[in-house]
Order: sequence, then C-alpha cells, then structure tokens
Amino acid sequence: MNAWKCALELDGQRNPIAGSTADLAEAIGRAADLRIYTEFLHNEHIDVDSPSNERIREVAEFGITYRVNQKWVAGIMSLRQPIELPNGFGPRSSMSFFMYNQDGTQAIARPYLDGGPVEATFGPSPSVSPTNMPKYHVLDSWDAGTNAPSQNFIYDFDRFRYCVNDSWREVFAHSADGTVTSGSLDQLVDAFSSGCAIKLGVSDLCADLGGDPMSVVDHEIFVHGGSAYYYTEQRLFIIGSHPLVRVRPNVPMRYASRNWDFGWLMLRSDGRVVYRRCDPYSLKFSDHISQRAIRWFVR
Repeated sequence: MNAWKCALELDGQRNPIAGSTADLAEAIGRAADLRIYTEFLHNEHIDVDSPSNERIREVAEFGITYRVNQKWVAGIMSLRQPIELPNGFGPRSSMSFFMYNQDGTQAIARPYLDGGPVEATFGPSPSVSPTNMPKYHVLDSWDAGTNAPSQNFIYDFDRFRYCVNDSWREVFAHSADGTVTSGSLDQLVDAFSSGCAIKLGVSDLCADLGGDPMSVVDHEIFVHGGSAYYYTEQRLFIIGSHPLVRVRPNVPMRYASRNWDFGWLMLRSDGRVVYRRCDPYSLKFSDHISQRAIRWFVR
C-alpha cells in the first residue's frame, strides 16, 4: 500500500484546491515525512533560451520540517546539491537549502562548499527579478558576495502538492529537564532494539537565531535520527541526527542575514542536546549544549 497521501494542494496562483493547511499541520505535528510535487516547463524554469517547452514534474524531499505556533508548516531540503538539468550538477559545489512554506512562498540559502572567493557584504542585497523569467518573483535577497547568500521568492509553479507519509508513531516524550510527559523509555528501547527507524521532534531549537530570544515564536523542528545507543545500566538513550537547517521561526518562514545555520544534533533521553553548528559564512564548526523537550517517534 502507498503510505503517501496529499494533505494540501495549491493551484498556480497558490490557492488551495484540495486538502487543507490544518490537515498538513496536523500531519507534520505527528512527524509525518514531507515531499512536495510541482510542475513547470523546461524553457520557463530551467533554460529560458531553450526551444523546449516540455513539461517537467518534480518531487522534492524536505528532510527538515517546521511547525510554528502549532499551525504553520515549512519544509527545507537538507541534502540537496544544485542539479543542472538534464545533464549534471551546477558549476559550484554548494548546498541548496530550498525552503517551501505552506502558502507556496519559497526561499533558498546556499552555503558554498568549494572554497571560492568571498567578498563579504552582510545584510540586504539588490533584489531584482529576472526579466526573462516572468514566473519568478524575488521578494528580498541577503548577503550577496558572502559564502552563504540567501533569497526569498515566489516561483509560480503550475501546481503544488504537499504529500505526507503519516506512518510514524510517538512512543516517548519528555520535558527539557528529562521529565517524562507521555509514553515511556521502554517503548522507545523496544522499538529501537527491533530495528525501527527513529524521528525526533525538538522544541524551540532556534530561539537564539537572529534576534531577541524572548520574542521568538513557539516552534518544533522535526529531523530523522541516525545511529542510536542505549546504556542499559544508566537507562540513557542517545541518538545522532541527520543534518538539519535551523532558521529563526516566523510566519511565513524567511531567510535573512545571519538568521540561519546548519549542523547536526546529538540528543539524549534526559533532554540534553549538543548541536554541532556549522557557520555557513565561514564553514567553521562549534558545539552548543542545551536542554530541550523532545518527542520520539518510531517506524
């Protein structure tokens, strides 16, 4: 059976035509995986000088999902390098941290990985929509000339389909100090010991980004777990996450100068979280320790 279903669909003007934003938010709150289907023409979106108007269907994986104020959803592509269709990769090695909001607004942050020249100009950058791409509307741009430029935009895809796999099961949750709030550690350990995959919902992980921590809105970020370990005498469960992208939460979610970064988490069942942060502008790493409320899901 196909575990994927459409929770929300938008037309080319980003109006809902199937499902609902509430359905999408509820699924993401249960740690559902997210993939987004879009359609476009080759010579409108890929190569405007090409005579080919072939229709292309794209389905992109959004390995990081956010639920802001328990009702607003955004997803980020966390593993993508830029592909130059249909032949290979783009000219510079980078990550393509595309971010899509539930209303169809989009964004891109691009930390370069190739050690190329940098002319640092932090802050707002010129925002000009390409004249030969009438469906591409730039909202604002940031940090041009640095190692990590970003941009918020709208591309008028012919269709947006937010597809979810809502097959995760919450088995354990605790507050930031490790106090159990639902489920049990035993349920998590039993599932882990039988080979189940694990996914984490981490609360308020991005409160320190780009502004006053006291003014940040409520948010939860969902990320897949990787290798996990259980200390049988201490009854301590530990897991390392897949790579994630942190962005200061808002409605809608937007990139801006120094309001985002990326890295990896080590999470423990007593609430301790170590974030190995990569500064996207310098590619230098640092570790940051905190206590977080975490929900643990298995599949």
